[in-house]
Amino acid sequence: MNKVVIASQNKHKLEEIKDILRDFPLEIYSMDQVGLSNLEIIEDGDTFEENSMKKAVEVMKRTNAIAIADDSGLEVDAIDNQPGVYSARFSGEGATDEKNNQKLLDMLQGIEIEKRDARFVSVISVAFPDGKRLSVRGECPGVIGFEEKGNNGFGYDPLFIVLEYNKTFAEIDPQLKNKISHRANALTKLKKELKEFI
Repeated sequence: MNKVVIASQNKHKLEEIKDILRDFPLEIYSMDQVGLSNLEIIEDGDTFEENSMKKAVEVMKRTNAIAIADDSGLEVDAIDNQPGVYSARFSGEGATDEKNNQKLLDMLQGIEIEKRDARFVSVISVAFPDGKRLSVRGECPGVIGFEEKGNNGFGYDPLFIVLEYNKTFAEIDPQLKNKISHRANALTKLKKELKEFI
Protein backbone atom coordinates (compact mmCIF):
# COMPACT_ATOMS: atom_id res chain seq x y z
CA MET A 1 0.00 0.00 0.00
CA ASN A 2 1.26 3.43 -0.91
CA LYS A 3 0.88 6.13 1.72
CA VAL A 4 -0.78 9.22 0.31
CA VAL A 5 -1.46 12.52 2.07
CA ILE A 6 -4.18 14.77 0.70
CA ALA A 7 -2.88 18.32 1.01
CA SER A 8 -6.13 20.04 1.91
CA GLN A 9 -7.86 21.24 5.06
CA ASN A 10 -11.19 21.37 3.20
CA LYS A 11 -13.39 18.53 4.50
CA HIS A 12 -15.55 18.58 1.35
CA LYS A 13 -12.51 18.16 -0.92
CA LEU A 14 -11.12 15.40 1.29
CA GLU A 15 -14.36 13.44 1.07
CA GLU A 16 -14.64 13.92 -2.71
CA ILE A 17 -11.04 12.89 -3.35
CA LYS A 18 -11.25 9.90 -0.99
CA ASP A 19 -14.52 8.79 -2.57
CA ILE A 20 -13.12 8.87 -6.09
CA LEU A 21 -9.79 7.22 -5.15
CA ARG A 22 -11.28 4.42 -3.06
CA ASP A 23 -10.66 1.78 -5.77
CA PHE A 24 -6.91 2.40 -5.60
CA PRO A 25 -4.42 0.49 -3.43
CA LEU A 26 -3.68 3.63 -1.45
CA GLU A 27 -3.56 4.35 2.27
CA ILE A 28 -5.07 7.82 2.35
CA TYR A 29 -4.35 10.29 5.14
CA SER A 30 -5.54 13.81 5.81
CA MET A 31 -3.15 16.56 6.92
CA ASP A 32 -4.61 16.26 10.44
CA GLN A 33 -3.68 12.59 10.58
CA VAL A 34 -0.02 13.32 9.77
CA GLY A 35 0.30 16.25 12.19
CA LEU A 36 0.11 19.04 9.62
CA SER A 37 -3.23 20.52 10.65
CA ASN A 38 -1.63 23.94 11.29
CA LEU A 39 0.41 24.08 8.09
CA GLU A 40 -0.43 27.23 6.12
CA ILE A 41 0.69 27.18 2.49
CA ILE A 42 0.46 30.56 0.79
CA GLU A 43 -1.29 30.14 -2.56
CA ASP A 44 0.47 32.91 -4.48
CA GLY A 45 0.57 31.32 -7.94
CA ASP A 46 -1.09 32.88 -10.97
CA THR A 47 -2.58 29.56 -12.09
CA PHE A 48 -4.38 26.59 -10.55
CA GLU A 49 -1.42 24.46 -11.73
CA GLU A 50 1.16 26.53 -9.79
CA ASN A 51 -0.89 26.55 -6.59
CA SER A 52 -1.74 22.86 -6.56
CA MET A 53 1.85 21.78 -7.26
CA LYS A 54 3.20 24.12 -4.59
CA LYS A 55 0.86 22.52 -2.00
CA ALA A 56 1.70 18.97 -3.10
CA VAL A 57 5.48 19.52 -3.00
CA GLU A 58 5.35 21.21 0.42
CA VAL A 59 3.36 18.37 1.99
CA MET A 60 5.46 15.68 0.28
CA LYS A 61 8.67 17.23 1.67
CA ARG A 62 7.27 17.29 5.21
CA THR A 63 5.85 13.75 5.17
CA ASN A 64 8.10 11.91 2.70
CA ALA A 65 4.84 10.41 1.35
CA ILE A 66 3.08 10.84 -1.97
CA ALA A 67 1.09 14.08 -1.70
CA ILE A 68 -2.01 14.97 -3.70
CA ALA A 69 -3.20 18.58 -3.81
CA ASP A 70 -6.08 20.22 -5.61
CA ASP A 71 -6.52 23.83 -6.55
CA SER A 72 -9.88 24.64 -7.97
CA GLY A 73 -12.18 27.49 -8.67
CA LEU A 74 -14.73 29.10 -10.90
CA GLU A 75 -14.09 30.99 -14.14
CA VAL A 76 -16.85 33.22 -15.54
CA ASP A 77 -16.46 34.41 -19.14
CA ALA A 78 -18.33 37.71 -18.74
CA ILE A 79 -15.92 38.96 -16.04
CA ASP A 80 -12.59 37.93 -17.64
CA ASN A 81 -12.52 34.46 -16.08
CA GLN A 82 -12.82 35.82 -12.54
CA PRO A 83 -12.82 34.76 -9.75
CA GLY A 84 -10.28 32.13 -10.93
CA VAL A 85 -7.48 31.40 -8.47
CA TYR A 86 -9.10 33.88 -6.06
CA SER A 87 -12.37 31.90 -5.89
CA ALA A 88 -12.14 31.11 -2.16
CA ARG A 89 -11.21 34.67 -1.20
CA PHE A 90 -13.12 36.54 -3.91
CA SER A 91 -14.91 38.92 -1.52
CA GLY A 92 -11.71 39.88 0.31
CA GLU A 93 -10.64 39.40 3.90
CA GLY A 94 -13.09 37.36 5.93
CA ALA A 95 -14.55 35.89 2.74
CA THR A 96 -17.41 33.41 3.16
CA ASP A 97 -19.37 31.40 0.61
CA GLU A 98 -22.29 33.80 1.07
CA LYS A 99 -20.17 36.94 0.52
CA ASN A 100 -18.41 35.41 -2.50
CA ASN A 101 -21.71 34.40 -4.10
CA GLN A 102 -23.19 37.85 -3.47
CA LYS A 103 -20.17 39.58 -5.04
CA LEU A 104 -20.47 37.34 -8.10
CA LEU A 105 -24.18 38.10 -8.46
CA ASP A 106 -23.50 41.83 -8.08
CA MET A 107 -20.83 41.74 -10.81
CA LEU A 108 -23.17 39.88 -13.17
CA GLN A 109 -26.16 42.13 -12.58
CA GLY A 110 -27.93 42.99 -15.84
CA ILE A 111 -26.11 40.29 -17.82
CA GLU A 112 -28.50 37.88 -19.56
CA ILE A 113 -28.27 34.11 -19.16
CA GLU A 114 -26.74 33.62 -22.63
CA LYS A 115 -23.67 35.56 -21.51
CA ARG A 116 -23.22 33.92 -18.11
CA ASP A 117 -21.13 30.98 -19.32
CA ALA A 118 -18.77 29.61 -16.69
CA ARG A 119 -16.71 26.59 -15.83
CA PHE A 120 -15.49 24.99 -12.66
CA VAL A 121 -11.81 24.07 -12.96
CA SER A 122 -9.86 21.59 -10.85
CA VAL A 123 -6.14 20.98 -11.17
CA ILE A 124 -4.83 18.06 -9.15
CA SER A 125 -1.09 17.73 -8.67
CA VAL A 126 0.86 14.82 -7.25
CA ALA A 127 4.37 15.05 -5.83
CA PHE A 128 6.28 11.79 -5.31
CA PRO A 129 9.21 11.52 -2.88
CA ASP A 130 11.43 10.29 -5.74
CA GLY A 131 11.03 13.61 -7.56
CA LYS A 132 8.29 12.66 -10.04
CA ARG A 133 5.60 15.28 -10.60
CA LEU A 134 2.18 15.05 -12.19
CA SER A 135 -0.67 17.50 -12.84
CA VAL A 136 -4.07 16.93 -14.44
CA ARG A 137 -6.85 19.42 -15.22
CA GLY A 138 -10.58 18.78 -15.17
CA GLU A 139 -13.39 21.14 -16.13
CA CYS A 140 -17.17 21.18 -15.84
CA PRO A 141 -19.05 23.71 -18.01
CA GLY A 142 -22.19 25.52 -16.93
CA VAL A 143 -23.80 28.93 -16.47
CA ILE A 144 -24.26 31.20 -13.46
CA GLY A 145 -27.86 31.51 -12.32
CA PHE A 146 -29.62 34.62 -11.01
CA GLU A 147 -30.22 33.29 -7.50
CA GLU A 148 -28.96 30.55 -5.22
CA LYS A 149 -30.76 27.21 -5.43
CA GLY A 150 -30.29 23.96 -3.52
CA ASN A 151 -28.83 22.90 -0.18
CA ASN A 152 -26.07 20.47 -1.17
CA GLY A 153 -22.47 21.29 -1.97
CA PHE A 154 -20.46 24.34 -0.97
CA GLY A 155 -18.87 27.45 -2.43
CA TYR A 156 -20.46 28.57 -5.69
CA ASP A 157 -22.48 25.34 -6.07
CA PRO A 158 -25.88 27.04 -5.47
CA LEU A 159 -25.28 29.44 -8.40
CA PHE A 160 -23.60 27.08 -10.87
CA ILE A 161 -26.14 25.48 -13.23
CA VAL A 162 -25.04 22.29 -14.97
CA LEU A 163 -26.66 22.58 -18.39
CA GLU A 164 -27.07 18.85 -18.93
CA TYR A 165 -29.32 18.62 -15.85
CA ASN A 166 -30.63 22.21 -15.76
CA LYS A 167 -29.95 22.19 -12.01
CA THR A 168 -27.33 23.78 -9.80
CA PHE A 169 -24.59 21.68 -8.25
CA ALA A 170 -26.34 22.35 -4.92
CA GLU A 171 -29.57 20.78 -6.24
CA ILE A 172 -27.88 17.67 -7.64
CA ASP A 173 -27.40 14.56 -5.52
CA PRO A 174 -23.82 14.59 -4.13
CA GLN A 175 -23.07 11.14 -5.60
CA LEU A 176 -24.04 12.36 -9.06
CA LYS A 177 -21.97 15.52 -8.56
CA ASN A 178 -18.98 13.32 -7.69
CA LYS A 179 -19.36 11.65 -11.10
CA ILE A 180 -19.69 14.79 -13.26
CA SER A 181 -17.78 17.52 -11.42
CA HIS A 182 -14.56 19.23 -12.48
CA ARG A 183 -12.80 17.36 -9.67
CA ALA A 184 -14.27 14.04 -10.85
CA ASN A 185 -13.02 14.76 -14.37
CA ALA A 186 -9.56 15.60 -13.05
CA LEU A 187 -9.50 12.52 -10.82
CA THR A 188 -10.55 10.28 -13.73
CA LYS A 189 -7.52 11.56 -15.63
CA LEU A 190 -5.41 11.16 -12.50
CA LYS A 191 -6.44 7.51 -12.13
CA LYS A 192 -5.16 6.77 -15.64
CA GLU A 193 -1.89 8.61 -15.01
CA LEU A 194 -1.34 7.07 -11.58
CA LYS A 195 -1.50 3.54 -13.01
CA GLU A 196 1.79 4.28 -14.76
CA PHE A 197 3.41 5.70 -11.60
CA ILE A 198 2.15 3.34 -8.91
